[in-house]
Amino acid sequence: MSALNPRLASSAVTRRRKRSLQRRGPGLVAYGFLAAVILGSVFPLYWSLLIGSGDSSTINDPNMSWIPGGNFFTNAASVINNESVNFWKSVTNSIIVSTVVSASVVFFSTLAGYAFAKLRFRGKRGLLTFVIATMAVPTQLGVVPLFIAMSSFGWTGTLGAVIVPALVTAFGVFWMTQYLSQSLPDELIEAARMDGANMFRSFWSVGLPAARPAAAMLALFTFITTWTNFFWPFIVLNASNPTLPVSLATLQANYFVNYSIVLAGVLLATIPLIVLFAVAGRQLVAGIMQGAVKG
Repeated sequence: MSALNPRLASSAVTRRRKRSLQRRGPGLVAYGFLAAVILGSVFPLYWSLLIGSGDSSTINDPNMSWIPGGNFFTNAASVINNESVNFWKSVTNSIIVSTVVSASVVFFSTLAGYAFAKLRFRGKRGLLTFVIATMAVPTQLGVVPLFIAMSSFGWTGTLGAVIVPALVTAFGVFWMTQYLSQSLPDELIEAARMDGANMFRSFWSVGLPAARPAAAMLALFTFITTWTNFFWPFIVLNASNPTLPVSLATLQANYFVNYSIVLAGVLLATIPLIVLFAVAGRQLVAGIMQGAVKG
């Protein structure tokens, strides 16, 4: 009995420590780290605002004020009214490309993820390994054959050359496979099959609703990645039909670069993403937390 008392006492002390840590919550170190991350993320935007709201001499001014100037709307108007930028055409193209690619990636990645996570077929593990392995291949290696293919199809200079190669991604398939394998019970699929649902119907009625939180995050990340993509659209599109990053690159094509106008254009391209986060951020977090609780 005397030998057990020290063990009981130590376990009681451990439980009291765990309860006190749970009540205490995050400490100053955690909040300080989060504050540093937030400041590091916001500072590039604020720096762009400082330069974009000044004039051509602001970036070289050693006594530059840390308060934004009053020239942002003038610089933004210069970007919008610049004929070489073709601003509204490029904004429309970016919206079309980002929306179509996001919807396609979510649908096909969820469909493939459902198959890899819940269906049984020969070679499933090897095929999933191959899909994941393609993530290690640099994008630049496929640019030349992809451009040759787009040229043979007659798609160069069109939005189809940007949309079609991005209809599904290996990361999206892996992301949805991992989520569905953990959050979707097999009993729900079996119940749907017993009710007479075929394979696609069970995916549409059971798998897709269960994948909604992860699909929302995948759609957001895909939209941002597609919106900010510069490399491939710059190669395959032309000046008459660009996306927004490609059109803004023309602001640096002159011998003298006015960085106030350039960074004003960067902020104009960033504003839709900020609005998207502000509108959808809370719903996305709520959906993820709901999915985590259900899982």
